[in-house]
Amino acid sequence: MSSEESACIFAEQVYGFVVGALSAVEARHFTSHLAICETCRREVETLRPVMASFVYWPSDVLRPSASLWDRLSERIEEAGAGVPNHASPPLAQTRFEWKEVAPGISCKLLATDLANDRVSMLVRLAPDTEYPPHRHAGLEELHLLHGELMINDRKLYPGDYNRAEAGTADMRVWSGTGCTCVLITSPSDQLR
Repeated sequence: MSSEESACIFAEQVYGFVVGALSAVEARHFTSHLAICETCRREVETLRPVMASFVYWPSDVLRPSASLWDRLSERIEEAGAGVPNHASPPLAQTRFEWKEVAPGISCKLLATDLANDRVSMLVRLAPDTEYPPHRHAGLEELHLLHGELMINDRKLYPGDYNRAEAGTADMRVWSGTGCTCVLITSPSDQLR
């Protein structure tokens, strides 16, 4: 997206919508927004085939059931009843916020599966950012959504998938353009 296109206040929800990580309430609001926003609609249409090609998608880990999201949304709305708006930010602003974990590296945690030592997240690298070398504690799956990413000697482009087995290492992970990816990995990876 160009800087002009990314000015939409709903742009941050595009990835969550495409991967099915928005609650039912958020998805309904975002669907309504798509009817009037060509920028977000174009981004969703660009990302849908990319996500459809991601054959190793662990939907049971990443997407809790619709009934769970609905129950949580209802409880949060009930808990916020009668509270002034300035004291309780809307759900869309409190869930799936980007967290800067290192200079130039931000993550949005989507799901944690403690029983299988797995996390699912969106990861964003700023231009000219390098991720630290690391050894994989478990299977790592990465699907590049936007930008270009170098993993060791392999260059990935939007739509590319990278699978790394447990015990393997990535000595250099770097993006000159900046990038956004879906990453499903073990939180026990060993950084070097």
